Amino acid sequence: MRTLFLFCLSIVLFTAADAQFMPTANLTIFSEDGHKFFLILNGERQNDVAQTNIRLEELPQPYYNCKILFEDQSLKEISKNMLMLTDANGAMQDVTYKIKKDKNGKPLLRFFSFIPAQQNMIRPSNCAVYRYGNPGTIIAGPGFSANSGNGGAGIQVNTGGVNINVQVDDASRGYNNIGYNSNGGNNGYNNNSGYNNNRNRPQDRDNHYYDNNSNASQGCYNAYPMRGPDFDDARNTLKNEGFDETRLDLAKQVISTNCVNTTQIASLCQLFSFEASKLELAKYAYDHCTDPNNYFKISNIFSFSSSKTELSNYIKGR
Repeated sequence: MRTLFLFCLSIVLFTAADAQFMPTANLTIFSEDGHKFFLILNGERQNDVAQTNIRLEELPQPYYNCKILFEDQSLKEISKNMLMLTDANGAMQDVTYKIKKDKNGKPLLRFFSFIPAQQNMIRPSNCAVYRYGNPGTIIAGPGFSANSGNGGAGIQVNTGGVNINVQVDDASRGYNNIGYNSNGGNNGYNNNSGYNNNRNRPQDRDNHYYDNNSNASQGCYNAYPMRGPDFDDARNTLKNEGFDETRLDLAKQVISTNCVNTTQIASLCQLFSFEASKLELAKYAYDHCTDPNNYFKISNIFSFSSSKTELSNYIKGR
């Protein structure tokens, strides 16, 4: 029996270690208005039951062609080519998009946020979770049934003064518990404590970490902006995009994980052909600006006084 436990443990640890060398992305899409939908990636439907909030895990590719079909057939389907799941440097991300309506009531798919993709992240409880490559099967969240045939196993091994406790739930591929503890203290990690990885979080000049979703007045004010070479690389990547919509999504991805100054923000805004895109990025970037006291300079990029007034009113309302 001990031999069997050790063999099972070796398989679990080998699989977990192997997964670290094969980075994958995660994708969450939610409907802002609560409309249920079906998600199709690269021509394959991912959910058999319409959902309002879908999370798809372990996507191996950086880009996918995406289509949204609504349960309410009166709503026009959404098609988006080259939906991006990486940052500007090509690192796999945990990306969230939202479905919203434009001023004419037309459904649109818009980038919302992203964080670096991590193994064993705690999943949000309000998403129907699927695994890419296994369409139609919910593995967690609303609609998941523990009686769906996914079994679990627990293994505990004591060797050399080290206690290794592994609980494997096949329904979630080890998202529940993998803990390492030694007699000398907690020298490993315990995923029950949630996701906390400071290595992937930006820092200010005093080495204080800030959360990507925090208010910029707490995280980026008086912090160092992006380094010149890094900014130039990001700007060139955006410049090579052929469509304002894709360029806007990418720009938000870059800004969401970096601090930028007003000069850099203005430079990015000038890449856009349409005034509306410039204005949307200028609003978004305000929460990541290192010198918001100079934000009046952004007004110079606009051609219409109405855009300048709208940005000014937005800032006053922050």
